[in-house]
Amino acid sequence: MNFWSIDEEREICGEPECGDGYTFINNSPTDETYTHEQSWTAFEEFMTDRGYTSIKRYPTVARWRDDVEFTGASIYCFQPYVVSGEAEPPAKELIIPQPSLRFNDVDNVGITGRHYTNFTMIGQTCFQPPEKYNQDRYFRDMLEFTVEKLGIPKQKLVLHEDSWGGGGNLGACMEFFVDGLELFNQVYMFYERTQEGYEELDLKVLDMGMGHERITWISNGTETSYESVMPKTLEKMKKQTGLEVNQSIWESFLPYSSELNVDEVEDIDQKWQEVAEKMGMDAGELKDEIKPSAALYSVAEHTRALIFALADGKIPSNTGGGHNLRMIYRRAKDFIERYDWDLKMTEIAKWHAEELENLYPELKKSIQEIEEILEVEAEKYEKSRKKAEKKLSSLDSQPSIEKMTELYESHGVSPEMMEEHGYKVPEDFYTKVGGSEEALNQAQKGFDIREEVKTEKLYYEKREPYRNSSDSDAEDFSFTAEVKQIIQDQWIILDRTLFYPEGGGQSADTGRIDESKVENVQKQGNAILHKVPKNNLDKGDKVECIVDGQRRKQLTQHHSTTHIVNAASREILGNHIYQAGANKTTEKARLDLTHFEKPSKQELRQIESKVQETINQNHKINVIEEKKSQAEQKYGFRIYQGGAPPGNNIRLIEIEEVDIEACGGTHLTTTSHAEDFVLTGCKRIQDGTIRMEYKAGKQARKHKESLEDTVKQAAAQLSEHNPQLDKTELPENFSDLRDTAEEIADIYSVEVEELPDTLQRFKKEITEKENKIRKLEDFTDNSTDLSSPEESKDLVKAAKKVYELRKQREKQLENLESELENIVEQEIREKGDEVELDVPTDNIGLLIQVSRSLSQKQQACVTLKCDKGAVCASQTDTNADEKLSKYGKDVQGDENFAKIFNIE
Repeated sequence: MNFWSIDEEREICGEPECGDGYTFINNSPTDETYTHEQSWTAFEEFMTDRGYTSIKRYPTVARWRDDVEFTGASIYCFQPYVVSGEAEPPAKELIIPQPSLRFNDVDNVGITGRHYTNFTMIGQTCFQPPEKYNQDRYFRDMLEFTVEKLGIPKQKLVLHEDSWGGGGNLGACMEFFVDGLELFNQVYMFYERTQEGYEELDLKVLDMGMGHERITWISNGTETSYESVMPKTLEKMKKQTGLEVNQSIWESFLPYSSELNVDEVEDIDQKWQEVAEKMGMDAGELKDEIKPSAALYSVAEHTRALIFALADGKIPSNTGGGHNLRMIYRRAKDFIERYDWDLKMTEIAKWHAEELENLYPELKKSIQEIEEILEVEAEKYEKSRKKAEKKLSSLDSQPSIEKMTELYESHGVSPEMMEEHGYKVPEDFYTKVGGSEEALNQAQKGFDIREEVKTEKLYYEKREPYRNSSDSDAEDFSFTAEVKQIIQDQWIILDRTLFYPEGGGQSADTGRIDESKVENVQKQGNAILHKVPKNNLDKGDKVECIVDGQRRKQLTQHHSTTHIVNAASREILGNHIYQAGANKTTEKARLDLTHFEKPSKQELRQIESKVQETINQNHKINVIEEKKSQAEQKYGFRIYQGGAPPGNNIRLIEIEEVDIEACGGTHLTTTSHAEDFVLTGCKRIQDGTIRMEYKAGKQARKHKESLEDTVKQAAAQLSEHNPQLDKTELPENFSDLRDTAEEIADIYSVEVEELPDTLQRFKKEITEKENKIRKLEDFTDNSTDLSSPEESKDLVKAAKKVYELRKQREKQLENLESELENIVEQEIREKGDEVELDVPTDNIGLLIQVSRSLSQKQQACVTLKCDKGAVCASQTDTNADEKLSKYGKDVQGDENFAKIFNIE
């Protein structure tokens, strides 16, 4: 690495670890002191005066990408499609204040004074062809901002030449250091990372990333970055906790704090020792002074990271990026617990939102939902902490790093909790167990298309060709085409097609090409392939094609309804709702959504009602083709519910006054064409994700009819024990009918569709138990009340009575069976030590128990026989197995105990 400075005598590169640390502390080199808001405004005014366009931030959750979950830098907003030249940027030369999330520096947060999991990367970003790419001007603009606007003397500037890569791209770069602090890095991004290596980009890209927090910090010269970036929030936290900071120790420590970066130190414990020696202190004492304040900074920083992620729709969970959010939440909570601070993260979140309101007003608008999510997370934390405490209490020695990792990953035992229990934990624990946040997609193997073919897509032009032919607006569902290529003898590529290929969670169309059946349709590149296993087609053939209209209609109803369900769920459950997956078949559809708990029954009913209301209101459904960058700025990034497609233009589906999102599926022309809707279920499929299941159109009507039939069958089954039900009219309203069915299903702990079989089984078991009771009544000379319960015209009450009746009969039978031992024992007393009885029961387990018990107790030979078999237990000279031989050859056992089934 090379570095430059106008100080010809300089021999030190400017990195804090190589020199005197941060020399701007209490000695700011800037002309003015900026608040966090003012430092962005100063940059924005300076750069817009020079022709750059200022744009709004992108979400911290990178839904337009499929290789990362979070926005890790400002350039991430434009990868991959803008950087590759496939899509136009919002402006050729722009600036952006981009909040970013990275979780590889968690161990450093609080200690070094400069590290964050959530920081704002101010971007100076340019996309130009080679002839217009003005690297000198881009460099000069940043140099003059530093010197002229901030007022930093040139003598303090140290420039490093290096290279940088991220998000799939890389290039040479120039890093700007002042007084030990890297302010920004200007990357001249010319290359794309591929599976084979690197390729040069068609566009020349400038990616300057400047730490917003660092500009604020260097202008204030405070002990840590946190004190200048979030002063109001920290002031409230200190007041609430009563934390007192030893200023003299912190002022001595901070010039060396940068040396404690766990990413750059092999032995962090040794480095603490070295720093303590430089300060003339014991390392243990130094940690005792520093770590409480570092913990407070971590709580503040982690809470700030959470409110950005939660406001942008990411939910803490045990998987994926949600795991990172849960990790920093629990790390912050562990610090609060360890130091017994009177702090609530919901309150800290509100303080942050208020302090950041002028820069990011959306945070304060979302604070109610953010607080709700944090409260749910607090409940989960408490449960997890109790389990973790049990695990820790079972340890009897210092755990190895492997054991600590297992405790953390499998049982939720955080390193902070381990330290609370006196165990030594590596300072870089989170770095050791953390993984990479980026991963290249694996290239998928596709069809071997020998010649490049572009299939014309008719399915976008003809949106509802399945409609009734009597409708004057109906479109034809048949079309003619030419066979362009045949692959593997069964995959047919046409020059044009109305067949929709599988994609976006929607199943493929089926139908016919000439007289041959189309079983599947797939898309690869610009070609659409039709699977026709049995065909006599040749390249160049002109063919008559027709799509299965009823199938397409059902799929389209399910797809348009999916958009409506998404919008309704967002309205009822909150703005954190985002699509996490979807599937639409002819039978049903499902939509996976980000949500922190399973919705209540009332919320589900509200969603269902809202969807049906939207259908009935007959909202127009429009298809909009727009440039991607314009759509993002106009509608926001919520349009990306299922990821962002490649290319410069984007296809949007707008349900007027309801929803708009990017989508490549088939859609209705108006919501009323969805006809009918029913929400069939909702379940939590993983932490932070729920699955809504539903049906529309004909399938919804069939579902409702099926439910009505189920309830009628259930009523018929119940009426045998409750004749008054024959006079009961079922609810006419579907919602009431479903409520009735679900209440009955809950009584029996089964699904609604299982009710008829379940009730039939209960009825049969009641009859069987009553028959057994009558037989045992004669045998035991006891009487039992077998009267039926009081009748009811209420279906649910009748169902509950049948359920209770079965339990009652079971108990009555048990009571009679308990008398069996007394009866057999009386027989022994009266007839001697060898007894043989026929018992009217099929409970052979009971016979085994009684025979063994009494043979031991009375030193007798006890033989008990029932319809299912016979048992013999003997403590006399009589052999049990010989005793049972008269009943058949398949006797099991020995002289003391034997049994036989299937008596001859």
